[in-house]
Amino acid sequence: MGGLRVCLIASSRFPIREPFAGGLEAHTSTLATELQRRGHHVSVFAAPGSHLGCPVEILDVPPFRASRAARADVAAPPEVWMQEHHAYLTLMMRLMGSGRQEFDVVLNNSLHHLPVAMAPVVPVPMVTILHTPPVPWLESAIEIAGAGSTFVTVSAAMGRAWAHATTTRTILNGVDPDRWSEGPGGLDAVWSGRIAPEKAPHEAIDAARASGRAIVLAGPIMDEDYFETEIRHRLGADARYAGHLGQRDLCQLVGSSQVALVTPTWDEPFGLVAAEAMSCGTPVAGYARGGLVEVVTADSGRLAAAHDIGALAGAIDDAARLDRRAVRAHATAAHGLARMVDEYETLFASLLLEPAA
Repeated sequence: MGGLRVCLIASSRFPIREPFAGGLEAHTSTLATELQRRGHHVSVFAAPGSHLGCPVEILDVPPFRASRAARADVAAPPEVWMQEHHAYLTLMMRLMGSGRQEFDVVLNNSLHHLPVAMAPVVPVPMVTILHTPPVPWLESAIEIAGAGSTFVTVSAAMGRAWAHATTTRTILNGVDPDRWSEGPGGLDAVWSGRIAPEKAPHEAIDAARASGRAIVLAGPIMDEDYFETEIRHRLGADARYAGHLGQRDLCQLVGSSQVALVTPTWDEPFGLVAAEAMSCGTPVAGYARGGLVEVVTADSGRLAAAHDIGALAGAIDDAARLDRRAVRAHATAAHGLARMVDEYETLFASLLLEPAA
């Protein structure tokens, strides 16, 4: 399709740069880079300090500093809440006024409620990707905005979760097989992601030990108290923390591991770390929750009941016997970048063909 002018709304809190704060930031970078490579002009609204590694326009996130009088209000919301509100409100006001002159489509890849709530007053089509199970602020925005945005969920599980609030279509996330290249495998297990209670890396350590394997953890420590109480005392000769790695180093670590563990304590919307591992040829052992049931198949891994350490240890053993080339082939076909962006381009084209309201 011809080059489109795409406004991509990302997080105003975490910069889009390596090492990424999480899967949402990695997804934003991958999507923007591939759209730009295909000839679209991409403008990204993202936190200060963002650097995507491709020639996209970064839209400024204006700072907000409350006055002394406002700070004196005992009911004032937290400063970070006001900063995010101010940033998204400024962007949406801009899109209201000049959106038609600047853009052909808006792709909302944030978790903030304002782009959803204000979508009806933006004079170009907006696509909102729902990366989470239902949360009150997004439900409220959807109720206000009605059909102002076209909603995409990243798994059928999330589509079912949102069915009470809005109609959605599913576009599974994708990873770049050239960046997440095939690795040789190894003897150890690996766990990657945000180190926080809802990701439960402590259960991954316990399961790896139960299977007789060492494990390496990698990712940003998002909850220091959790790390100190649940992770640090579990570290040792057979369990180490490698730090917050950039994509290249993380790919090398994952690709040289025997099995990747994914242990969410919530209904994971998709499970990008699973798709990344499988793209490296590394099979996945994880919990059967949320979108992981769609991402991990019999060809690419094994799933166990959540919080069942013994069952997860057995899943590790079973996954380790899978053929790495078959794992990679499944990931490339089902979760490749080209497939994902093809589907977004098809969606954009269908929206632009619809008659103006």
